[in-house]
Parts: sequence; structure tokens; C-alpha cells
Amino acid sequence: MGNLLVVGSVALDTVKTPFGEVSEVLGGSATYFATAASYFTSVDLIAVVGEDFPDQHLRFLKSRGIDLTGLERRAGETFRWKGEYSHQLNEAHTLDTRLNVFETFRPKIPDQYRSPSMLFLGNIDPELQLDVLRQVRRPILVACDTMNFWIERKREALWRVLEQVDVLIINDGEARALGGHPNLTQVARETLARGPKHLVIKRGEYGVVLFNQKQTFAAPAFPLEQVQDPTGAGDTFAGGFMGYLAATGNLSEASIRQAVVFGSVMASFTVEAFSLDRLRALDYKEIEARFREFKRLTHFEDLS
Repeated sequence: MGNLLVVGSVALDTVKTPFGEVSEVLGGSATYFATAASYFTSVDLIAVVGEDFPDQHLRFLKSRGIDLTGLERRAGETFRWKGEYSHQLNEAHTLDTRLNVFETFRPKIPDQYRSPSMLFLGNIDPELQLDVLRQVRRPILVACDTMNFWIERKREALWRVLEQVDVLIINDGEARALGGHPNLTQVARETLARGPKHLVIKRGEYGVVLFNQKQTFAAPAFPLEQVQDPTGAGDTFAGGFMGYLAATGNLSEASIRQAVVFGSVMASFTVEAFSLDRLRALDYKEIEARFREFKRLTHFEDLS
């Protein structure tokens, strides 16, 4: 079992959906990723929080076995995000973003983190992603996320990052912005030609599609009766995906497909409650059971 390093944000979120609202709850890309991945493997986390960050959240992360040596605590306020979802739930309408201490965040990799077996770069500035890559010994697998803000403003730096990563995990809107084309298959062909071996496109309630040079694989979203809050679902997907691969050390085509399904399983739990409330109460047996349900959901016999 290999150690998995994540660099990203730890934040306090205020979220409103048609099913309720919460204020100043635990959020952030690295938080969701690390919590999901911790069900599969050991996780080291690098991020920054302010002096106002509640100790109860630190206790929760530690209770999941997440190593917080790389979590910097700095004078000032923690990164805050405020968003609202309509009934469609596919995309958040951002009402307020206050970067606070995250604005001047420069990831410093502690010595004991410099040789991770796998690395996930959350959707931070591509220049910072490049700096992290310079500070670590090359892992067997590097994955990253990004967002439209960086695609529009730091495209050249982002392409330099993508030349060095194995897996790019983004949503369909980001993929179209990156590729400049509405057709995701065409976007995938052009993106894969620039560096990444695998492109994983998250499509919300429509599931996820994996593209690489050898295959295209699609998994549906798990049909749920109750969806409360989609915040962090994409980061949780990435955590399940990378956590499974780090736990097995197997990077075969079949294993990558299985990782996509485990990522989808973890995301399906996250959206059932606000913040990380569903992941807090999760048991690994539930993960295995939902994985088996996914298998039944997508299985069919060839009757020809």
C-alpha cells in the first residue's frame, strides 16, 4: 500500500441547496479528496488554514488517519466559499469567495512527503502545481484537477503541468473550455496528445467518462433517491479513484476502470448529505456493497 499526497484547499463553506442550507461547514478540495481516499490508503495533506479554523475539524481529519504535518496554520482567516445550487444541482452559483490565507499559499513539501507513491494536485494555480512537482521525487502516478479560472487565465502554465501528469480529472464544462470544442471525444484526443495518459471527465448526474489511448470507458452516476448537496463530489470522486489505485499499486487498464467505479461510489455517498456528514458516518462495508450494486447496475448479457 503506497502513501498518497494531496495538495489543495481546506476551507469553510456556506452552501444553500433546494434541500437546506449550512453555514461555515468543513469544505475544500483537499479535505474532500483526503477523506474519501482515507478509506483505501494512508494520506498526507498539504494545505493552509487560518487561526480561526475550528479544532474539531482537525480532530476529524486526524481520526481518518490523515497526516496533517503539511497543514500550515497561519495568522489570518481561513479560505471561505459561499455557493447556491438550483434544482438542477449540476453547477454551483458562487455567491462569495474569500481566499484569505489561501491567497498567498505556497506549498512547502516536508521532507517526509517528498517521495510519495502517488500525488494529487487539487485545482490550485498551475504555477503552484509546477512548484510542487519540482519539490517531489517523481511518483508512479500523478493526477491533477483544474478549473475554468485557471484554464482562462493561466493556460500556458496549465499545459506545462499537463505535460507532466498521468491523469487529468475535470468536469465536462472545464473539458470543453480546455479543448475549445463542444465534442468531448475530440477534446479528449487533443488533450491526450498534449501529455496526460488518461482524461477523466466528470459529468455530474450523467456519470463519468474515461479516455485514454487504448479505450473509452463510461460509468453512470449511481441512482439516488436523495441528493442533498453536490459540493465536493468531484474531489471525492478523485479521492476514491486515487485512493483505490494507491491501495493496490495496480495501474492496469482493468484497475483504472475499477478505480473509476470506486470514485463514483465515493461521490455518490458525498451528495447524500451536506459537507462531509455522509463520509463521517461511512463504513467500508457500505462502500463494498455499493460497489457491488454498481456492478449489477452496469452488467448485461450478450444475447447475440
